[in-house]
Amino acid sequence: MRDFNGQLENEAATLHIGRLLAAATLEGLQAPDGSATVIHLHGELGAGKTTLARGILRGYGYEGPVKSPTYTLVEPYELDRRRIYHFDLYRLADPGEVEFLGTEDYFAGGNLCIVEWARRGGERIPSADLEIELWGEGAGRSIACTAHTGAGIEMVTEIVKKLRAGVDV
Repeated sequence: MRDFNGQLENEAATLHIGRLLAAATLEGLQAPDGSATVIHLHGELGAGKTTLARGILRGYGYEGPVKSPTYTLVEPYELDRRRIYHFDLYRLADPGEVEFLGTEDYFAGGNLCIVEWARRGGERIPSADLEIELWGEGAGRSIACTAHTGAGIEMVTEIVKKLRAGVDV
């Protein structure tokens, strides 16, 4: 399955989708070439991108604070099962600034890279396995997921399968 669209009625629903994404990436999902699994998060300020990233990290068992790396540009999370890098490129003035982050190391080695505002990085940010768009006002949100690779298709398929089965992670 390549696409998934849905409604997230509140923050808890956004966190739940994040945990489902984590479960999908935990189940042996690794790029065959050893590169990172890449998820791009799109949406306006306050759309829920960081909340979704928090849900993914919670799904991996991380219980510490998860803040938007708006000022640091990247937050690393060294977890037992995987390294996760959470990027927020909102403050980039030019895509060339990505070079100073040393992204070659982040986007390799089977890591999971979650990138908010990925379009601001231009072609210097690897293409997404999965792109997620969030939008809406108030407590509710809409979500649209689009897979671009086999890994992305596996993620979308797993999410939909678990939602239909009523799986709570």
